[in-house]
Amino acid sequence: MQKAAASLEKNFQSHLDDLKNLIRIPSVSFSEFPKEEMRRGAEAVAAILRKRGLDKVELLEVGDAPPYVYAERCRAPGKPTVLLYAHYDVQPPGREELWKSPAFEPAQRPSPQGERLFGRGTADDKAGIIMHSSAIGSFLEAGGELPLNVKIVIEGEEEVGSPHLEEFIQRYRGRLDADVLVLTDTNNFDAGVPAVTVGLRGLVAVEVEVRALTKTVHSGMWGGPIPDPVVGLSKMLAGLLDDEGRIAVPGVMEQVRPLSADEIAEYKRIPFDEKDFRAQSGMIPSLKMLGDGPSPLAHLWRLPALTVTAIQASSRKMASNIINDVAWAKVTIRLVPDMDPEKVAHQLEEFLKSRAPWGLEVRTQIDAAGGAWAADVKGPAFAAIDAALERGYGVRPYKIGCGGSIGFVKPFADALGGAPAILIGVEDPYTNAHGENESLLVDDLRKACMSEVYFFTELAERWRK
Repeated sequence: MQKAAASLEKNFQSHLDDLKNLIRIPSVSFSEFPKEEMRRGAEAVAAILRKRGLDKVELLEVGDAPPYVYAERCRAPGKPTVLLYAHYDVQPPGREELWKSPAFEPAQRPSPQGERLFGRGTADDKAGIIMHSSAIGSFLEAGGELPLNVKIVIEGEEEVGSPHLEEFIQRYRGRLDADVLVLTDTNNFDAGVPAVTVGLRGLVAVEVEVRALTKTVHSGMWGGPIPDPVVGLSKMLAGLLDDEGRIAVPGVMEQVRPLSADEIAEYKRIPFDEKDFRAQSGMIPSLKMLGDGPSPLAHLWRLPALTVTAIQASSRKMASNIINDVAWAKVTIRLVPDMDPEKVAHQLEEFLKSRAPWGLEVRTQIDAAGGAWAADVKGPAFAAIDAALERGYGVRPYKIGCGGSIGFVKPFADALGGAPAILIGVEDPYTNAHGENESLLVDDLRKACMSEVYFFTELAERWRK
C-alpha cells in the first residue's frame, strides 16, 4: 500500500492529464449532440484503463445506447471483488458566454479553496473514472498486484436517466458478480472534507397542461370574459405548498416517517453555517430559509421537497399582447424512504386536476416515479471506506444524504443481492456541476485517488478478518 501511495504521488500529474484528455471530448449524451463523440469518449476511457493495467477491456453494446466500458483485474483468489462505477457522459455546456474558459478545454485557475480545474465533466463524473484508474494503476506501477479483485463499469448515459441500464444489467449480469459496489458520483461535505453518501431521495415528475382555447387570441379584443390559462395554472401551482413551504398535496406528507432521536442528534452534530449555505446556493439576501427541523440539512437529505422545474406559456422574447391558448408546467417531488413513488405521482395528478378553476381543461402525464434509497452502513465495507477517507484527506468523513436522485444505485445493488454500495466523489459546494464553470479542487482529486488506494487495502484486510 505504501509503495502504491508513493507511486500515485509521483505520477499524479499523469493521472490529471488523463482527466484533461477526457474533458476535451464533448461526450454529451443528450440526443441533440453528436453520437460519434460518445463513442470517442468510450474509446478514450478504454484506452486509459488498458494503459493502467486492466484486463479484458471492451466496449459493451446495448441497443442504441452509448457503449458501456467494461474492464476487470481479478488475480486475487479468495479476496473480495469490488465493482467500480463511474460515467463518461456529461451535461450540455449551457450558456457558453458565461464560461470563463471554453467548456471542453480544461483550465486550471486559483480559487479561494485552492487550485481548481475547470471544464465540463471535471467532477461529474470523469474524475470518478480517474479515481478508479489511478488507484489500480498505482499498485501495478509500484511493481505489486491489487490486494483484491476489481471490475469496472463506465456508463455513457447517466445524464439522461440511464434508460438502458436495466437491460445492460440483465444482458451482462454474469460479468457483474461482486461483493461491494463503489460508485464515484457524489459530493464531499465541503472542500477538503470527505463524505460518504448513505441516502438518496427518489423522484416523481408530473407534467401538467391547462387549456382554455383552441388558438391564441388578442388580449385587447378578447380579454375579460375568457379565463386566462396561465393565471389558472398559477393558482393550481400556488396550492401545492402552504405558506411555510410545506407540501400541501393531501396524503403525501403522511407517508413520511418522523426523524428519530438518533437522526436528529446526527444532524445537529454535522456543522452547518447558514451564511455559507446561502452563498453556496446563491440565495438572495432577502430570501427566507424554509423549514423548522433540527437543521436545513434534514430538509435536503431526509424530507421531501416539491419544485416547479419549468413553466411555459409564451416567452420573454415572444411576449405579445395575447391570451395564451395553453399553459404548461413540470412539477417534481423528491421522495424519502417509505414514500411510494406511484402513489405520490397519482396524488399529485389528482390534486392538480381538482384545483383547476373556471372549467379549464387539464391534462397530466407522469414522467418519472422512482423511489428513495438508503444504505445499511454496518459491516467491513463502510468501516474500510471511513478509514481510507480519513487517511487520504486527513479528516474524518461525514455520512451524509443527497437531495438528488441517482438512478443507477438501486438497480446495481439489487442485481447483486443487496451488496453494500459505497457512494463517494470529488464534488464540493463550489463545483457547480451541471452549471457553467464546473470545476473540481485539484488537491481533493489527489486525496480522493489516494483514498481509493487505501480503501483497496483496508477492505481486503477487514474482509479477511
